[in-house]
Amino acid sequence: MTISDPLADAARAHPRAFEPTVLVLTVVLSVVGAIIGLHLITTLGISANTSVIGALIAMIIGRINLAALRKMRSIHRQNLVQSAVSGSTFAAANSLLAPIAVPFAFGRADLVWPVFIGVAIGLVADSYVLYRLFNSRLLPAQAAWPPGIAAADTIIAGDKGGRRAAVLAGGAVVGIIGSLFKLPVSAAGVAFIGNIWALGMFGIGLMFSQYSPTWWGVDLTDLYIPHGVMIGAGLVALGQAAHLMFRRKGRDQPPATSVDPSELPQVDEKALRTGVLQGYLLFVVGAAAVALVGGLLSELSVPMLILWILAAALAAIIHEIIVGLAAMHSGWFPAFAVTLIFLVLGLLVGVPPVALAMFVGYTSATGPAFADMGYDFKAGWLLRKEHRPYDVFERSGRFQQYLASLVGFAVATIAVAVSWQAFFGNGLLPPVAKVYATTIHAGLTEPNVLMTLLLWAVPGALIQLFGGSNRQMGVLLATGLLVATPQACWLVFGALVVRIVYRWRRGDRADEDLNLVGAGLIAGDALYSTGRIFESK
Repeated sequence: MTISDPLADAARAHPRAFEPTVLVLTVVLSVVGAIIGLHLITTLGISANTSVIGALIAMIIGRINLAALRKMRSIHRQNLVQSAVSGSTFAAANSLLAPIAVPFAFGRADLVWPVFIGVAIGLVADSYVLYRLFNSRLLPAQAAWPPGIAAADTIIAGDKGGRRAAVLAGGAVVGIIGSLFKLPVSAAGVAFIGNIWALGMFGIGLMFSQYSPTWWGVDLTDLYIPHGVMIGAGLVALGQAAHLMFRRKGRDQPPATSVDPSELPQVDEKALRTGVLQGYLLFVVGAAAVALVGGLLSELSVPMLILWILAAALAAIIHEIIVGLAAMHSGWFPAFAVTLIFLVLGLLVGVPPVALAMFVGYTSATGPAFADMGYDFKAGWLLRKEHRPYDVFERSGRFQQYLASLVGFAVATIAVAVSWQAFFGNGLLPPVAKVYATTIHAGLTEPNVLMTLLLWAVPGALIQLFGGSNRQMGVLLATGLLVATPQACWLVFGALVVRIVYRWRRGDRADEDLNLVGAGLIAGDALYSTGRIFESK
């Protein structure tokens, strides 16, 4: 007579990413996601949140009356497919095609393949670091990750129906209508879900970036003020992250018996440090591939080449952490803006143009997949958190999500490898790549840029320090200053006011309704954005 291990049984209870039905759907829908991502990033310069779309498609498939598809009624299988589709979209558009477009736009088409090899390695490193760091003190599962809440609420509403589904659908209708009028309704959606302090600073940043030309007759971006604020806030945020990694074990940790197990971090400080170090080493490998295959030895001396590789890897991991922290609290990730900061710093220190174009292309690849996978893991965590035993089921489910995402990344990599020449040959380049290339060619035209960056780094650092690592107020203020989306500030402020008043009236019971409305708005905006693939033809 054999006695089964209950923990092993709990792990086996979670569906597998490589189950035939799940795998086939994952591959097919990842191809669709990659196509959507590539088309939108080259024609409209945007990326759709296909996480929610993937959840909706998986739910619909699960309700098809065929025996082979009935397994897809499982919310955990839907989560696996949703994770892969989302990962494929952002990987293809933001992590692969946009970075390799930088050397092409710079006029060095011969460097596309070297950069492609490097960013493909960087994509693997990006996802690995997030997998190792998620649900740590640095990137807690309990944090907002707003699109993740939207995806989870979509899956739960589809599973349970009733009032939840009605509220979600109503929010989605409002989101679509708002998007038709060119309003950034997803900004309101994340404001219903994310950290209030962080989003308040985000809204202030958005307001100043929009109205500074009217109020003072200056564009803050042209003066590099937002970049300075982000540098100061980012440096403090990295210091706060280092504090979390190197603080004494057990400090400020509540006894495990006093709280719900799903509220405790699963990644301790030692594992956090190990994950960051391993990620850095992987980024070094990717940077070395870019440098050596791209022939940087002809541009730089051996010591400078080694310095370039180490600096590119460091910039890549700093980039992903800053972008990830912003995404965790606000649902928006300022990947373009943070990359532009590294570009400006490269110009200031005199990095040769070709080396700088490759540097920018490589570092810009990190962050988007990191943030997007964080959203997916958040969705999975919400779907699994009530399962008992919790710990082993959550770890198993997250690992299966990671595998599903890797399938999506593989599909995205193949899609970009076979299609980039067709896109670039027809002049279809992501707009951000053109901005990077133009900036490198033009150099710095504004005098005293370094003094401006240092001056405005001070308030950014102070605000970040005051808000602490849990609020990321400085990083979110800088994000708002750099994103500069028209009218988004009023949608953020309006949603925050509604959220505060509604929560005051309803208490803790308000959270579910607010999350559902926010999820619906994000879903509606994602559906509209995806639909624009037909509008742009």
